[in-house]
Formats: sequence, C-alpha cells, structure tokens
Amino acid sequence: MPSSNMVAFCVRPLGFLLSGYFSNSVSKTAGMAAMAASRRLCDLQTWRLAALTHLGLNLSLRPLSSSAQNVASGASPSEAPDHNYESLRVTAAQRHILHVQINRPEKRNAMNRAFWREMVECFNKIAQDADCRAVVISGAGSMFTAGIDLMDMASDILQPQGDDVARISWNLRELIARYQETFSVIEKCPKPVIAAIHGGCIGGGVDLITACDIRYCAQDAFFQVKEVDVGLAADVGTLQRLPKVIGNRSLVNELAFTCRKMMADEALSSGLVSRVFPDKEVMLEAAFNLAADISSKSPVAVQGTKVNLLYSRDHSVAEGLNYMSAWNMSMLQTQDIVKSVQAVMEKKQLKDVTFSKL
Repeated sequence: MPSSNMVAFCVRPLGFLLSGYFSNSVSKTAGMAAMAASRRLCDLQTWRLAALTHLGLNLSLRPLSSSAQNVASGASPSEAPDHNYESLRVTAAQRHILHVQINRPEKRNAMNRAFWREMVECFNKIAQDADCRAVVISGAGSMFTAGIDLMDMASDILQPQGDDVARISWNLRELIARYQETFSVIEKCPKPVIAAIHGGCIGGGVDLITACDIRYCAQDAFFQVKEVDVGLAADVGTLQRLPKVIGNRSLVNELAFTCRKMMADEALSSGLVSRVFPDKEVMLEAAFNLAADISSKSPVAVQGTKVNLLYSRDHSVAEGLNYMSAWNMSMLQTQDIVKSVQAVMEKKQLKDVTFSKL
C-alpha cells in the first residue's frame, strides 16, 4: 500500500485550493461537500498509486513543474493544433504558452528552405492565436542553430534566375526580402517571444534572436556573426538589430568583421542576453516560468507594451509619445485595468484573474 506521504502529497493541492475558498466566505455546507469530494478523489488517487506500486513502478513524489513532468515521465507535450511543419515543432508548453523548436537536430538545426518559409507561417498563426500570450523559441538537440543550410540553399543564392543583370538583381532582391521576413515576423508578432539558447548560435541564429524580445542562454552557448567568413554581409537583420540590442557599436563592428565567437559570459555583460544558466534544462525551466509570469498579466497591456517599445526604438521620443497617446486613448478603456486594480486591492495574484482572449 502507498505510504502516508503519498496520501499527503495527494491531498495537499486540494487542501490548498479549499483553504482559499473558505477564506472567501463560502458556506460551511459547500466547504464540507468540497472536502468530501477531495477525499473521494484522494482515495481514487491512492488506489491508483497502490496499483502502480504493485506493478513494480518506482514513483517519485517530488513536485515538478509541468515541463519537468513531461521530461520525467517521458510524455510528449501536446502538439499545437494547426502547426505541422518539416523544420519546426510547436507544442503547447503550458496554458497560454507555445514552445517553438527548431527541429533539425541531425543537421544541427541548420536553416533550410522549409525553415525560411515555415517560420513566417508559424508566427503569422501565433499572432492571430487569441489563446497564446507568450512564446519560447529554442533548438532541439545539441545546439540552437548552425545557421543557414548552405547545401540546401546554394542554388537560390549562387544561381539566381533572370535573363540579364537587371532581372537577376530584381529576383535576388525579392528573395532577400522574403528571407528578412522570416525574422521580422517575430517582431511583428504582438506576443512576447523569449529565445532560449544553448550551444552554438551561428549566422542566421543571431539574426533570429535579435528579433526576439528577451534572450536567455545556457553556459555552453556561444554567438557568432558568421557571414563574412562565407563571403557575404549579413543581410537578414543582424547588422540592423544587434547595434540596438547591445548599444556598443565598437563591439558590434568587431564581431561582424572578425566572425569571432562571443561566449555566454560576454553575451551577458554586453546585454545580448539577460540571464545565463548552468545548462539547457535549467534555462528552459526559467524561460517557461518567465513566459508563465508574462502570460498571467493583461494581454492588452503586455501586447500594447511590445508594440510601443518597438515603435519607440525606431522613432524619436516625441514621435513615440504621440504614438503612445493615440494608442492608449482606446486601450485605456479596457476592463483589464479594473480587473488588475481590483486584484491588487484584494491582494490576489494576477494568475487568478481571468482576462478575455486577445
């Protein structure tokens, strides 16, 4: 039979919830009925634990987060509906949170033709997903990404179509613009996007993460603006965004001209990432916790904040303030303000407040 510790583990979460109900003056009769229901549920869970124990399964009762539970049990996170891709895997990590993985681990997550197309499709869908409030993007396998898949993309870059120089140039310009949209779509998505980087983040990987809103990395991460080493200038976002991310033009020039590696500690001190973690597992746990914190808040407030931060980055202070006043003349009329202030006054956590979808 399961030990008393098993029963205590089973009861504790229900008891915690019930204590919250009692503190809000629910009637004693309703409370007793709820407690009886919790005991019946506990008996059922205890029976199941006993059955699993008799089958020889070793059960750990250490509380885990939902993402850690998936790893411990070997269960796969649920696949997000309408997100079926060749180069990406999209799962519902937690409530209101999507996890986008670059999913070509056997190719070190190199960015092939499918990737450049599917990223646009993926983030356009996420932007329209009213249930999603935050996104974590990471790489499957041993590294974040090795950058562009030169073997797969060579014909597009080295053998452009066209009858003469003008037409070849025209087609190349359209091609480059499409590739730029692969990462610009992350900025255009109003949901905050958290990059969780481990191992190498090379070439196009730097273009990708500089379009994200927040960057975490593991201690083994390194960053490399690699394009000059293959004979071209980075053309899909790094040279435009990296100077604004780290604010050190001299360092950006050094990284872009030499293609040297920037290790995790330097990335932290320069402001490229905001936190460094011992390994990938700990980093992902922190990224999901951050996403959960963000997703607990008003989506009107969070998404409006992202839109205005990006606008202000590219405009003067006066223009940013003018845009903000036009934005908030409508957004201040949301019921989310009333709900948020009421939660503060009642000393409730925002995760216990129900905000409408956006």
